[in-house]
Amino acid sequence: MAIDLEGAQRVVGRLLDDKLEVWRDSGGRTDDMLDGETGRLVPPSPDEILIWDGLGAVMPLGRPATTTPLDGAVAVMPATTDYQAVLPVQAPALRPDDVIRVAGSVRPGGPRDAQLVGRRFRVSDQAVGTYTVVRITRVQVID
Repeated sequence: MAIDLEGAQRVVGRLLDDKLEVWRDSGGRTDDMLDGETGRLVPPSPDEILIWDGLGAVMPLGRPATTTPLDGAVAVMPATTDYQAVLPVQAPALRPDDVIRVAGSVRPGGPRDAQLVGRRFRVSDQAVGTYTVVRITRVQVID
């Protein structure tokens, strides 16, 4: 008997409201050229290729959680500086050093975090977890 995941996909799909692009530098630093004047490695142009674009979400890894203690006061946990990317399972498997760019948002009323639009993130782990309908990976801000 097959499990019907349509309901879960609809619910999770509402969370995936960032337009994301995944870029990969297939040659890594091996194709960079040494600039004799500056002594720095210079990547060729273009250096990265677009391997996927679609809807996903980038959010802080330790999003502030509100819990209601017994006395009714609300406690807010401090946020961390790490982020996570949530992608549909149909997205290709990510590799460390892939770059995720937040290209925009389709969220009604504007993006979840307007400061993330246009930012780039480096994939630091292949996958924190893969679930039935989404893949979660840890990312770090690079811009």
